[in-house]
Amino acid sequence: MSRTLRVRQSQTVVPFGAGAVFDIQGESFVATGIGDWPSRGRQPVDSPRLADRLGVSGFYAAPATAHDRFDVADAPGAPYIRFPSWLFCGSCRRMKRWRIADEKRGQAPRCPSCSPARTLAPMRFVQICQAGHLGDVDWWFWAHSRRDGGERRQCGEREKLRFLVSERASGLEALSVACTAKGCGAVRDLLDILGTHGMRCPGRNPWQRASEAVECPRPVQIVQRTAGNLYYPIVHSALDIPETDAPAHADDALADQVREHHLWVSLCRDPASPRAVLFRQMIQEDTGADDGLLDALLAEETGGTSPDATATAAASDGPARPDLSREEWAAFTAPAPPATRDFALRETTLGLAGETAEPWAGLARRFGRVVLADRLREVRALSGFTRVSPDAVVVPADTSRRLKWLPAVEVFGEGILLTLDHGALKAWEEDPDVRGRVEGMRADLDRSFQKDRLQNVTGPELSPRFVLLHTLAHLLIRQLSFESGYTTASLRERIYARPEQDQYGILVYTAAGDAEGTLGGLVRQGEPPRLAETLLRMTESAAWCSADPLCAEHSGQGFGNLNRAACHACALLPETSCEAGNSLLDRALVVGGERVPGYLQSIITTARAAAAGALEQQ
Repeated sequence: MSRTLRVRQSQTVVPFGAGAVFDIQGESFVATGIGDWPSRGRQPVDSPRLADRLGVSGFYAAPATAHDRFDVADAPGAPYIRFPSWLFCGSCRRMKRWRIADEKRGQAPRCPSCSPARTLAPMRFVQICQAGHLGDVDWWFWAHSRRDGGERRQCGEREKLRFLVSERASGLEALSVACTAKGCGAVRDLLDILGTHGMRCPGRNPWQRASEAVECPRPVQIVQRTAGNLYYPIVHSALDIPETDAPAHADDALADQVREHHLWVSLCRDPASPRAVLFRQMIQEDTGADDGLLDALLAEETGGTSPDATATAAASDGPARPDLSREEWAAFTAPAPPATRDFALRETTLGLAGETAEPWAGLARRFGRVVLADRLREVRALSGFTRVSPDAVVVPADTSRRLKWLPAVEVFGEGILLTLDHGALKAWEEDPDVRGRVEGMRADLDRSFQKDRLQNVTGPELSPRFVLLHTLAHLLIRQLSFESGYTTASLRERIYARPEQDQYGILVYTAAGDAEGTLGGLVRQGEPPRLAETLLRMTESAAWCSADPLCAEHSGQGFGNLNRAACHACALLPETSCEAGNSLLDRALVVGGERVPGYLQSIITTARAAAAGALEQQ
């Protein structure tokens, strides 16, 4: 029976971009590098700001197609190849190494030994290394090796293998690979298959030719083909905004003088070199700029990282993500918001002007502007990926390293920009208890392997306002999922919390939509009085977690202990919705705790008092 396998165009960047392994209808494939994309049918995606920041000529979306691209070499669409190539029959248990020549159009792999022919299933395990290489497990090596590391059995037949299941054991111990060659009989179970076993790295990815393989000394690690550490995509995104004349800093003229200095480009190129100290001194002498302004401009130019972090990322070939928030924040907060076909804004309020009753008056004092984006366009581009860990060697989307463009998709949607009251925020973040709590998170971040990646989001230094705004965005998305009908995975956050750029807001917007955008359900929730009611319900819900008191009193949880009072029951979101990978969250900074005042703590107090008073009157 013929079958058709499809991948949507939007999935060719995330989650099934170049290098990703995925299952579909019981089969397993890997997306090839963009060097194998057909030139016919590619669709250009326009995003000059993002292209300039990433240093590429432009972006292309995969050809839109309804054809099968898995087993037809000349079909349009983004190419995928079968992986792993080792398959097994669920009936006779024979293993077969499947090759491209064995493919038959419209048919899944069939066992050549069974009658009627049974569909072959992919092996569950693959091998990866920190250089980003991916390959099949050497099952012949595994079957003929010994657990104690002793001498391997010798056998000339490399493909006469069976994948057996024992009824006398459970788990991986019940699975084994056996050699069926005459006179061999080698067999080994999979009890300790996960980890490193001295196997040789192939030095390439499955879609690369043998001539492209390199000598790779890094140890290979055997993992399940659906393991979380098999693929870490490096995705950059930018909103399509019109040009704005809003100043980036309080002293815009001085900032322009620094950027126009003849040593500025040299300083940005290598801000951690020994000569950079001299360059900084000469720029400061000629322009009069202080260290704070210079550090802020360097952070913007180098992707939001400090000089030390930039040097570390360069040494490890790690990803440096550009900071595009300055222009976006200026466009959203401009007195007269600019408008284009793909960027339509209108300002509104919480509808609490003149309100004196609590807790509504407290909400009005804590929040500032509300800007509704009736239409937004976001471009998401994939520059590469890593394996084993996010800070491993980056493999570019074009493994041949010949192309000057990147794969991208455009998404149309809507959003709500919410800002805090600037004066209330400044007073809150100056509190010693607040700064002390964030100082502990900053220390954990400095020790984390995710430091460089997260600093691209937080800025040169983790600030109290970032943790507050980030947690608020998570809480608001969770509440909006009840109010608007969107799932949490359908909404995304954008945090504007860089103190050096005087940012203090969050954008919650739709993460999925077609060419016509969405239907306005999210924007409607931002209109008065709905948003004020949503914020109040959000605050009341955040005051209690089903995991309390453990969650509220936690001194470190999540990856690298980068979260405080934040868990799956109260604050975490799907990974695709969060800019910081569900890290750097603390509900206590929002609603308060025993040792720290919350930004919205007074709202909870007055709301409870008002509710108690209403009950007494009844």
